[in-house]
Amino acid sequence: MPYVLENAFTAADPWKGVDADALTRAVRAQAQRPVPGIEDMGAYLAAQVSDASHRDVIGPLLDGGGASGVVVRRGTVLASWGDPTRVEMAYSATKSVLSLVAGIAHDDGLLRLDEPVSASVDLPQLTGAHGRAVTWRHLLDQTSQWVGTLWSKPTSADAQSTREGTESRGGPPGAGWAYNDVRVNLTALALTVLTARPLPELLRERVTAPIEASTSWSWHGYDTSYAEVAGVRLPVVSGGAHWGGGLWISALDLARIGQLCLRGGAWNGKEVISARWIEELWTPCRVKPEYGLSWWLNDTRAVWPTAPATGRCARGNGGAHLLWVDPARDLVISSRWGAEPERLLREVSGAVAEAA
Repeated sequence: MPYVLENAFTAADPWKGVDADALTRAVRAQAQRPVPGIEDMGAYLAAQVSDASHRDVIGPLLDGGGASGVVVRRGTVLASWGDPTRVEMAYSATKSVLSLVAGIAHDDGLLRLDEPVSASVDLPQLTGAHGRAVTWRHLLDQTSQWVGTLWSKPTSADAQSTREGTESRGGPPGAGWAYNDVRVNLTALALTVLTARPLPELLRERVTAPIEASTSWSWHGYDTSYAEVAGVRLPVVSGGAHWGGGLWISALDLARIGQLCLRGGAWNGKEVISARWIEELWTPCRVKPEYGLSWWLNDTRAVWPTAPATGRCARGNGGAHLLWVDPARDLVISSRWGAEPERLLREVSGAVAEAA
């Protein structure tokens, strides 16, 4: 009997419009395409990171266990490979989960997207004219153009910023985009101070428990990433695994998060995150249209050229960690440590018809 994640009593036939043979071939092929070298995460990370300086790992690591994943249609798991319950590092897919935590703060009235962060939190990193102009939107869509050092890592150390960034050095917030883990870590710090709670605790209480995820996941920061809030020392998580840490979660639990977003923030008909926030997550950034609030948007097929334009995704490590959400097909794909992720998306999507 298929495993139903969500909407067990009202879901339409999940197999309607699905080419079962093509789907089986696609997931079997993905199971045979594991990313090599992940059994020694320290060595793997050292080979992956192209930073010229500040390369030292300052957070925990978890060795990889091989390719795994699930395909979910209309809330039901249609196919799986590997061990989808095995916990793995999520790398930059963590960023998209961080944006969900920001949604909790938004829904609670603590966070206004276009308000300066400095209006609600007092951080030494956001002083000065530039820092005071940085809004929550700028942090979440990676257009803050903030320059500084956090947890011993300067923004200039992250080589990712120069690969496809549009920012101009010294430019104002919002005028340019760059993928920068130091700035994402600043977002995690700001949210920790704003909510006065450890973000994993908030995520567990407000998201993963309501969507019936397992308790096996965890979220890590660095050796020195702590914030003093109202006299209490709180751990601050990282928004990726660039220097270790980040979210550690199974393919199945990650799929639950994707299903939540697919349903507009509701789980079995009950609101967990507001639909308004999910819309914001998937609203294109003005200077980087294929990026939303820490989610990738395939509207113009700039992210995955041969995958459907109707998909949105959280991705890490070049797509080796992938959470794909396609509302047009009522489809969620969660893939961990799999090579050739675009081929997986193309083949699975080709096996699933769009809704009429």
